[in-house]
Amino acid sequence: MCTLEKRGNVFFLTLTGDGEHRLNPTFISSIRSALSEVKSQSTTGSALVTVADGKYFSNGFDLNWAISTSGGSPSKAVDLLRQMVDLFKPLVADLVSLPMPTIAAITGHAAAAGLILAISHDYVLMRRDRGFLYMSEIDIGMTLPDYFTAMMRSKVGKPEARRDILIRAVKVKAEEAVAMGFVESAHDSVESTVEAAVRMGEDLAKRKWDGEVYSEIRKSLYPELCGVLGLITKEVVKPRI
Repeated sequence: MCTLEKRGNVFFLTLTGDGEHRLNPTFISSIRSALSEVKSQSTTGSALVTVADGKYFSNGFDLNWAISTSGGSPSKAVDLLRQMVDLFKPLVADLVSLPMPTIAAITGHAAAAGLILAISHDYVLMRRDRGFLYMSEIDIGMTLPDYFTAMMRSKVGKPEARRDILIRAVKVKAEEAVAMGFVESAHDSVESTVEAAVRMGEDLAKRKWDGEVYSEIRKSLYPELCGVLGLITKEVVKPRI
């Protein structure tokens, strides 16, 4: 499912295995458990880097799990999909409120909820030679959960980019995502993407920012998103004297 490792002040969350890293209740719970551990172990100057094994970062919700668990009932399968949508929402909230800088290294495809998982991080770095970002909902025939829409409005600044991603279902490659402004940089290989993410994590950790202050400033940047996620901002004053 996922593993967590700490090297110095940088936490490394790895989505393991060569599969599609589809988000079902067990996988969502596993990631949330890892993030809870990250939060409990965080100190001044921590950072998180999230990576994934194989050709996918995450291919979204586990529709096959919903179908197989439904016992052949289409209505039950839809209910199970709604359950995954509800379970994923607090995972997004966990990342948006995590008390440290967060970086996603995208070395394969990130689709639908997998794309939301990626851009829930502060920074997204992406492999340019393979992989794309893709919101598949219009292609598969379902509307977007409210927090998906709020996330897209918060993280993808250009209206034409949001239009192309959401109502044209464009598969966006790394260089295009950089031009759209929601991917930080494009890199030539898996190794160079991960290495750049690690360097960024280490550089940010060196700033020794207070995690609570960092989290509150981050939340203040995205009032619509935090409102939908049920996250409340508060004033924190911890001057370095």
